[in-house]
Parts: sequence; structure tokens; C-alpha cells
Amino acid sequence: MAYVRGMKHILFAAIAALVSFAPAAHAADKVPVPAVEVAESSQMPMTQVKPVERPPEIDQAESYFRSLKTVKARFVQTAPDGTQTRGTFYLNRPGKLRFQYDAPLKDFVVADGLFIYFYDGELGQQTNAPISQTLADFLLRKELRLTEDLKVSRILRSGGLMQMTIIQRAEPGAGSITLGFREKPFFELKKWRIKDPQGAITEIELFDMQVGVKLPDSLFAYHDPKGKGLNN
Repeated sequence: MAYVRGMKHILFAAIAALVSFAPAAHAADKVPVPAVEVAESSQMPMTQVKPVERPPEIDQAESYFRSLKTVKARFVQTAPDGTQTRGTFYLNRPGKLRFQYDAPLKDFVVADGLFIYFYDGELGQQTNAPISQTLADFLLRKELRLTEDLKVSRILRSGGLMQMTIIQRAEPGAGSITLGFREKPFFELKKWRIKDPQGAITEIELFDMQVGVKLPDSLFAYHDPKGKGLNN
């Protein structure tokens, strides 16, 4: 049972890492773009891009996230040990999201614009933290830039997706996020993969994505399933 609970915390951390891989930055708009490895597949050798060049894939990804407002999608989450769980993902940018796991699990993760809450249905307990002080500000940023506190370390095309690996500029050894985008017939986020500092990998894949949908505000408010207040 302790192992299951430990794995659950790892998965919650992986979700938080998706929505914000690094603390929000307020750096100047003009930041030197580092060299980025670009390849067409994992089997092909990487080609170094000159530091003065900015791969167009970065502009495309930033533009995509700027235009992304509301999302509803099904997801499959694969843990480092291969265990899979399913649920529904909701996003309302900026600031709000929800991961609702399918029954019999009662777990959920919700960000209300200020805090992110992780509810453990088995324990009947929640933990929370300010979004701005956690890894809860990636998809939720109003203005997302991939060349400030974040760094695109590699871009490759494999498995039918354009895969972009992102690390923290200040802590490159703290793990990475690889975003997988479908490029045709339209550009769309399909999955992400979290690699922690120990090399453990958690992956979330999205299906049946709907964008621009109307989502009720109640989805993005924390409500204790047992009817208790936050301080009880």
C-alpha cells in the first residue's frame, strides 16, 4: 500500500510538471536563443543549429499555446512501472485546469488560478500549493515563452509526432519534459513525457481533444468530496 501511495505522489508530481515545468519568469522579451538539436528521427544524427537561429518549431509551439484557451480531452497516464490510469483533462487558460481520474479512483488535480490542489481519494486528503511557487505554471502561463527560464534542448520527429524536449535553464539536471505535437492535418498537442532527475518516465497521452469548448467554472474550484472545508 505504501508503494501505491508513493507512486500516486510521483504521478501527481508529473502532472504538475506538465502544467509548469519551471517557475514563472519576468525576464526581458529579447533573450539569446541557445543552440538546439534538430533531427528528423531518433535514428538520425543531430544537427547543431547556430545560436543566432531560432528553429521555427519554437515559434509554432508558442503560437499554439497562445491560441489555446479551453480544452476538454480524454487522457491515458502511464506510470514508470507501466501501470495505466485514465480520466478526463480540462484546461481553461490562463491559470486553470483539472485532471479527473475515472472510477473507481476518486483522485483529482485542480488548479483554480491561484492554487493547485492534489486530492488523494484513497486517503481522503488534499495537498495544495500556490501555482506561482510550484511546477504549476507551464500550460497555465498567460504568455508562454520557451527561451527565457525554459530551454528547448532538442527537437526531433519520430512516431508521427514533432517532439520537443524542454529543460529548466537554471537547473538542466532537474529533469525534462518532452511535448509531442501532431503537425498534420493541423498542429495539436498529443502527449507529453516527464523524465525526473532519476530517469523515471511518466507519460500522458491525449485523445478526443475538443478546443474552444465552454467549461463550467465549478470544474476549476476545489470542493472537498467529503464536504469539509480546506482547513478541516
